Amino acid sequence: MTMQYGPSYVRQIAPYIAGKPISEVAREFGLDEARIVKLASNENPLGMPDSAKAAMATAVAELGRYPDSNAFELKEALAKRYEVPAEWITLGNGSNDILELAAHAFVEKGQSIVYAQYSFAVYALATQGLGARAIVTPAVKYGHDLDAMLRSIEPDTRLIFIANPNNPTGTFIEGPALEAFLEKVPKNVVVVLDEAYTEYLPVEKRYDSIAWVRRYSNLLVSRTFSKAYGLAGLRVGFAIAQPELTDLLNRLRQPFNVNTIAQAAAVAALGDRAFLEKSAALNAAGYRRLTEAFDKLGLEYVPSFGNFVLVRVGNDDGAGARVNLALLKAGVIVRPVGNYGLPQWLRVTIGLPEENEAFIAALEQALAVG
Repeated sequence: MTMQYGPSYVRQIAPYIAGKPISEVAREFGLDEARIVKLASNENPLGMPDSAKAAMATAVAELGRYPDSNAFELKEALAKRYEVPAEWITLGNGSNDILELAAHAFVEKGQSIVYAQYSFAVYALATQGLGARAIVTPAVKYGHDLDAMLRSIEPDTRLIFIANPNNPTGTFIEGPALEAFLEKVPKNVVVVLDEAYTEYLPVEKRYDSIAWVRRYSNLLVSRTFSKAYGLAGLRVGFAIAQPELTDLLNRLRQPFNVNTIAQAAAVAALGDRAFLEKSAALNAAGYRRLTEAFDKLGLEYVPSFGNFVLVRVGNDDGAGARVNLALLKAGVIVRPVGNYGLPQWLRVTIGLPEENEAFIAALEQALAVG
């Protein structure tokens, strides 16, 4: 008889599947790494800003010592940028860390967490990992149905996850609708507003979620340096909330969860407005090119407000896997989303112009072969 360790709710978790790294695809298909295009993990195709690289080089001299556990300089920079007290900020090892911390800080085993169908996989993982009960509301046009989420709140609900823009579908909730939602959520239910892609929003779509944090003591805004800021490999995320929430997060947060180099790079990147603007402009142009190609190929896609596009590549449930394999053989890595219940679709990160063209050419070939 095989011994079973750990609680059943942990054994039932399907591990998170990350996008395939370039080196793995090169080994698996016998390809030259230099010719492989990775459009799978919503990374900034520009890479890391030079300002962050310079800050990292300086910080290397301090690596023999532990990081500043309180990350004074980074918190001060964030506090100044968002005009909140430093004690309203919690740092995470990526925003995934923030999401996990929130679940463990605010929810007891057996209580419920609300999130939407087709929303970020980590919401489900965080819920299962603490033995909580998931209430998953059906999506509307692949996005959040806020009215349904309000109706789904039960007496034991303690947390609601909302991604805006949403990953993996790219859908967006307008500011007034979100604010009206927050007004109706019971004050004993914490709302985590996951804004990992907010820097890609056009100016006319932006809203002031930090002002909402000042008004709603049950709101936590989560953001990341992994996407538009180009620091995915360094893992830096942060939360902004009132002290009643951040106090609990910091009781659970690992003491040195953001390393010295990551802190230095994040401070530099936060101040690099030119890099952020360049990233957003490149993304907007790439989105136009990809969707133009999808229209030409007659492919359905979900209008996206992030740095990726969800595109339907066939009508049968094997379509996503089949086309994904053909793309991999051509040296193009995208993200199949069958694990989200979308087996006919692929999520494609917007890349550099030449990367987008390589993907379009490989996709045309894959669809022609069938």
